[in-house]
Amino acid sequence: MESSEEEDDFPSIESVTPQSKIDTIYQSKTEKGIRKLCFELLDLKDAVENLCGNTRTKYLAFLRLSEEVVETEHELNDLRKLISAQGILVHDLMSGVCRELDEWKQVIGDIQETEQNHENSEFEDPLPNKADDHKRIFLENVDVLLAERKVEEALEALDAEEKGHPELKGSGDTSSTEPSSYKSAFLKRKAMVEDQLIEITEQPLVGILELKKALSGLLKLGKSALANQLLLKSHRSRLKKNIEAFLPCCPSYPETYSATLSNLVFSAISLTSKDSSLVFGDNPTYTNRVIQWAECEIESFVRLVKENAPPSETVYALRAACICVQASLSHCSALESQGLKLSKLLLVLLQPYIDEVMELNFRRARRQVLDFAETDESLPLSPRFASPLSIFATSSDNFLINYGKRFIFIIKEIVEQLTPLVILHFGVNILTRISQIFDKYVDSLIKALPSQSEDDNLTDLKEALPFRVETDSEQLALLGIAYTIADESLPMVVSRIWNALNESEEAGSGIGDNIIATSSSTIELKDWKRELQHAVEKLREHFCQQYVVSFIYHGDAYTRLAAQIYLTGEGEVWDSDPLPSLPFQALFGKLHQLATVAGDVLPGKEKIQKTLLARLTLTVVMWLSDDQEFWGALEDQSASLQAPGLRQLILDMHFTVEIARYANYPSRQILQVASSIIARAIRTFSARGIDPQSALPADEWFAETAKTAINKLLQGASGSDTSDIDEEHLMMMHDGGHMIMNDGVHILMNDENVSDSDASPSSLSTFGSHESFVSAEMGELDECF
Repeated sequence: MESSEEEDDFPSIESVTPQSKIDTIYQSKTEKGIRKLCFELLDLKDAVENLCGNTRTKYLAFLRLSEEVVETEHELNDLRKLISAQGILVHDLMSGVCRELDEWKQVIGDIQETEQNHENSEFEDPLPNKADDHKRIFLENVDVLLAERKVEEALEALDAEEKGHPELKGSGDTSSTEPSSYKSAFLKRKAMVEDQLIEITEQPLVGILELKKALSGLLKLGKSALANQLLLKSHRSRLKKNIEAFLPCCPSYPETYSATLSNLVFSAISLTSKDSSLVFGDNPTYTNRVIQWAECEIESFVRLVKENAPPSETVYALRAACICVQASLSHCSALESQGLKLSKLLLVLLQPYIDEVMELNFRRARRQVLDFAETDESLPLSPRFASPLSIFATSSDNFLINYGKRFIFIIKEIVEQLTPLVILHFGVNILTRISQIFDKYVDSLIKALPSQSEDDNLTDLKEALPFRVETDSEQLALLGIAYTIADESLPMVVSRIWNALNESEEAGSGIGDNIIATSSSTIELKDWKRELQHAVEKLREHFCQQYVVSFIYHGDAYTRLAAQIYLTGEGEVWDSDPLPSLPFQALFGKLHQLATVAGDVLPGKEKIQKTLLARLTLTVVMWLSDDQEFWGALEDQSASLQAPGLRQLILDMHFTVEIARYANYPSRQILQVASSIIARAIRTFSARGIDPQSALPADEWFAETAKTAINKLLQGASGSDTSDIDEEHLMMMHDGGHMIMNDGVHILMNDENVSDSDASPSSLSTFGSHESFVSAEMGELDECF
């Protein structure tokens, strides 16, 4: 029972396919399909690889074919050019052969005509004619010589025949036709000889001897004008070929290319002139033609120099232009012995080019002078030029010295390019340009100085500079550099210019004399130096003005120079050694300080020191003389004028003059201006009822008092007893004010640090004059302004 139930629940195994069989059947089919698909894919891959390989191979083959096609095209072009050249050659040969055949036909026709005439004459006159035989043989011989290109022998034969038969020269009427036919044949041979001679001269490689022989032959034929024309044409052709061969080399020789061109051109002119003299003699007509030809070649030469020159603003262009002038004028000088005077024409043609190069080079120099960013410490400047400036080193910052050296280097670089003949003709212009550049250099130094103004709030409108000179030592170093460049360095740089000009004046002959005669103006060394001094004086004036303005307007209230000093005269104790007013004591202190610093900064430059200090002092008194506000306050009717004020003003003026005398620097102009100030002050005080005769001591008293004041101020600095000095002048106290020692001078000033305060009283020179203020003779003092 149990087994039957199991059979009912599970069907018979025979009617169900086993899973293993199913997997076997379908798995085998799938694998076969996949394998078949893989084989097909592999076949497809091989086909694709074969296709790619074939494509790459075909592409490479295509590239090779393309290259072969291009090469074939080039070869075809070369063949076309060769065929064209051969065609031209064949055409020329055919033309030449045809021309020769035509000439031979004409000759044969002439011979036949001659023979026919001879037969006719024999028929008419059976007796032989020896003259006709001679003519026939002569013409045949000439034809043979012409065919063999023996032009000289043919020419000699024609010349001999012409001398033997004078009728061949003339052109008169003849009664018979026989001489006329022979003459016609003779003239044809003569024309053929002329053509061959012309052909010889026009050959590109004809030698000088062959050329001269051909020209001589043309002269024998009576063609002198044609011979001269062919001579000039031949030399021009030779010169053109030489120049064309050299022009590609010009960029390789930017400085000397012009000299080579000059040699080529002027050598050709010289050779042409000599050949013309040998062939044509001293015939003025042909000499003038050579001159005209030479002038045309010189114009072409100048044009070539300009076209192949380096950029005009470079030193190379300046050097090339100078070498061109030197070489060309030297050649012109040599050509004058041959009767060719070409110097003036050459200078007229070169003048615009030289002026352009000079102008652009000096513009470049001005830009370099004003370009502060390019200052280089390693300039190749010899010690001869660098040493005079090196003594002005004031600190580790040597910008001023390097700037001065760079200026000298720039000018020296230009001067070194000049040749003697350029100096002789353009030297004056060059010196003028150099002085102008120095003036620009001085302007740049002026901008470096402090700019003082009465209104401290004004904005400085000057362009920004990479350096400023603030301290006294820096400003004095700046002045010393400018003076040294003007007096020493710059004259040394341009000495070769002056030497060349002086040598030419002493020689007084030759090419130098001719060139100097063409110069529009001359200049003396002292006049040129005076121009430099004017520029330096401009710098000095600016320094003095800003220094004095600082002293007058920007000092302490008690040391500020104003008319109020002389309006409050009560209480002055003149019996106890009066002193100059505080502003002039401060002036003495500043001058003493500046003299001490100058002794350290400007060693060995005593003249510069004295001139500068004198100018500073003069600037103060000139300002006082011209200040309308100062005199307006004194001349105001409401002002209280007292005799002590007049005495103080006169003492201050005496004190100023004695400062100049004590320091032993020029004081004549200071004396003049101080005298005018005293005279005006006396007139002003006299107009207010003050009697100068009774109010003022003697002149000697003012002079001695001023000298004593100088000694007391110096003694106070050295620690001597100063108790007898008027305390009203030296001990006036104000907010924070006190007595200080300002560079060795016992004087009341602001409590401020003064630069370069390591001076000593000994820096001033010894007392040099004991004359009184009034009795000083004007002519005994030197003028240095």
